Amino acid sequence: MTPELQAVILGVVEGLTEFLPVSSTGHLIVAESLIGYRDTGEVFTVVIQLGAILAVILYYWRQLTGQLTRLLRGSAPARTFWLNLIVASIPAAVLGLLLEKAIKAALFSPLTVAISAIVGGVILWWVDTRRHEVTVELTEPDLDSVTTRQAALIGVAQAVAIIPGVSRSGASIVGGLLTGLNRVTATAFSFFLGIPILGGAGLYSLYKARHALGSIPGGSSTLVIGTVVAFVTALVSVTWLLRYVSTHDFRGFAVYRVVMGAVILALLAAGVLH
Repeated sequence: MTPELQAVILGVVEGLTEFLPVSSTGHLIVAESLIGYRDTGEVFTVVIQLGAILAVILYYWRQLTGQLTRLLRGSAPARTFWLNLIVASIPAAVLGLLLEKAIKAALFSPLTVAISAIVGGVILWWVDTRRHEVTVELTEPDLDSVTTRQAALIGVAQAVAIIPGVSRSGASIVGGLLTGLNRVTATAFSFFLGIPILGGAGLYSLYKARHALGSIPGGSSTLVIGTVVAFVTALVSVTWLLRYVSTHDFRGFAVYRVVMGAVILALLAAGVLH
């Protein structure tokens, strides 16, 4: 398989799974193992997240510029919106800086992904089942209703996603649901929260590994290919998910996570994955 084809495959995996509550990192670890992808600089799969982030920025461009305009005009809800994003980003940013190397050394494996997928699926099912929310009429998120306390708790939940296989979007959505947000608002806030967290991680990794870009299979061109593919597929994924959660719950994703974990365990037992 050529490096360019590998980049396309990983870009599709990243874009489709980054904002779904199914763990993009987990899918990428398994996909890399299955297609024999080796990135010794460990930069490719982090940097292509920038493509997914650009998709969210494009999708929410009007809302972001609107919130910025409101902020400059002294709007209290706009101040709270931006403060919430900062507060919710702090736990994951701190843990990421402190534990990134240790987590990569000890937990980046298909086995960790399988266990995390199953546990995460059970938790997602439990959280969604205990709610009795009618979602048919929920088409627009109510981000002005999110309090700073809720944002802080969502940030703590999101920080758990430092463990491979624990979905960042899934963890933050679960945190939002547990704090009382409806599904559409929790999902939208998770998307906005991904901009500083994933964008910062991608830019930081790109800067830190700038001298190792030559170690990427196929060179910098495959990085561009993966990023562009991730952008396109993430835009499709984000658009679909927001429409989906306006009329559906998350239990289908919970079942998918459990099945995914079981399949990975079976592939490990069969020696297909290592």
